[in-house]
Amino acid sequence: MTTASERARPATGGIGIAGVLLVGAAVAVSLGVYTKTHDPAGRPLYTLGFSGPLPMKAWFTTAAALLLVVQLTTALWMWGRLPGAGSAPAWAAILHRWSGSAAFIFTLPVAFHCIWSLGFATADSRVFLHSLAGCTFYGAYAAKMIGLRTKGLPGWALPVLGSAVLTALVVLWLTASLWFFTRSGIPHV
Repeated sequence: MTTASERARPATGGIGIAGVLLVGAAVAVSLGVYTKTHDPAGRPLYTLGFSGPLPMKAWFTTAAALLLVVQLTTALWMWGRLPGAGSAPAWAAILHRWSGSAAFIFTLPVAFHCIWSLGFATADSRVFLHSLAGCTFYGAYAAKMIGLRTKGLPGWALPVLGSAVLTALVVLWLTASLWFFTRSGIPHV
């Protein structure tokens, strides 16, 4: 028989917000340590039909960022925070889930290329911020995915974790894709 205080405590499934954040931090730090100690190849591994790795990475990251706009919109709609939209239909949750999965998939070839070819770079502040944002993105993503399956998280946890994923990807886009698209003399496809 359970007591009233035991019933009042939320179930955490063995992991709470601290555990979720620790996993995310462990992923981010592990990526940072590996990419800093890894001896980068300094050459592209693949271009996936683009003229070079820079256009491939810029366009794939742009696609991921656009899909995260879909993520943000559907999340706000599902949580009743999208002004004038009314209640979200059932398909909004499906769109939210699939757009997030597709965005993540678009980031994988980019991340693999950055890790294998470039490593954790500190050449200038833009590149350093980009390296930090890349590690943070995957740490935040891991934390959000685990947070989705963790019972008893505070109500603010998932929106904050989702915002961390979105923010890290926006910083990645600003420090690489936007930089690339504003350079002249580089083929953009």
